[in-house]
Amino acid sequence: MESKPQLFQIFVQSPDLRIPTRALIFQNPNPDLTLQNLKTSLFPNISPPHHSLFFTLNGKPLSDFTPLLQNSSIAPLSTLTLHLRFNGGGGDGGATGAESRDCYLNMYAVKKPDKVDPNESRLSKWLNCNLSYEPLKHPVVIDKLGNLFNKEALVEALLKKNLPKQFSYIKGLKDMISIELAEILGGRDSGAVKFQCPITGLEFNGNYKFFAIKGCGHVFSAKGFKEVKSSACLICHKEFVESDKIVINGSEEEVNELWEKLKEEAKVKDNGKKSKKVKNGDVVVGKDAGRLTGTKHGIEGNGVKNHSNGPSKKFKATDVAPANATKAVYASIFTSSNKKDFKETYSCRSLPLGRN
Repeated sequence: MESKPQLFQIFVQSPDLRIPTRALIFQNPNPDLTLQNLKTSLFPNISPPHHSLFFTLNGKPLSDFTPLLQNSSIAPLSTLTLHLRFNGGGGDGGATGAESRDCYLNMYAVKKPDKVDPNESRLSKWLNCNLSYEPLKHPVVIDKLGNLFNKEALVEALLKKNLPKQFSYIKGLKDMISIELAEILGGRDSGAVKFQCPITGLEFNGNYKFFAIKGCGHVFSAKGFKEVKSSACLICHKEFVESDKIVINGSEEEVNELWEKLKEEAKVKDNGKKSKKVKNGDVVVGKDAGRLTGTKHGIEGNGVKNHSNGPSKKFKATDVAPANATKAVYASIFTSSNKKDFKETYSCRSLPLGRN
């Protein structure tokens, strides 16, 4: 009784040579058959030399000496692809465009910075704290320019006085605005929390514009404000005006507008401070307007107000000396001594020379 012949079938294709897929069936094949033998048998009169062709399986190049039957990766019904091997193109000792070998080596001496994916950069700005770069988690705050922070990280930086220079305008808690972000239920990804607009459901990821209300801290998308027009917060119903809305991570133009508003507020605050140092003839503003000191406000040393518009006269004791008093003796009551005859020490103001 004759044994049943062994059959081995594979498919071969070659887009480079414009050869359609062909099915090859081997009956009792030679176990020493290699891919090199396969190329020779398939294309005996092919115009490119055989060393210019190579097989791949699932995109992985195969050596010409790979056995066809004894290789576990080439299973029955596998599809082998035949490619043309193109020489040159760099890395083969050809032209590099470099003027010398040093220039060629210097091309790879300095590591080029990795390109930053703009989508990842945008997501990081909206989902992470601008200070610690950790995922946002309540309590969350924004500054008056619309930057997002974890409150704990920002307060810690203020206490340790290591706040970066770009945030130097943040001086304390009064410069923070606590906000309430609506969390997406089931939206946690790798431990990070995702947020959304509580009205429209738009995701808080930088693809849409969001505003925070200063008074209550609730955050809505611009579309939410547009669809539900109201002068009260859509959650807590607290009244607000248009100037109470702060854009979060706004454009460069919007941030510049917020910066100008911040400088105006600082200017008004400085103008409202009470002046402590008043020059001669100046007017005191605020609650210190009624406090008059010495001759700086037209008051003479003897308590008599000077109504003249000219400079006030400096007080001298001899100006109010009694009629029969010697002016020098009277003045000595109010002065320590004659500077020509005495000098001061740390313990006494009028020790005669030669006694100390």
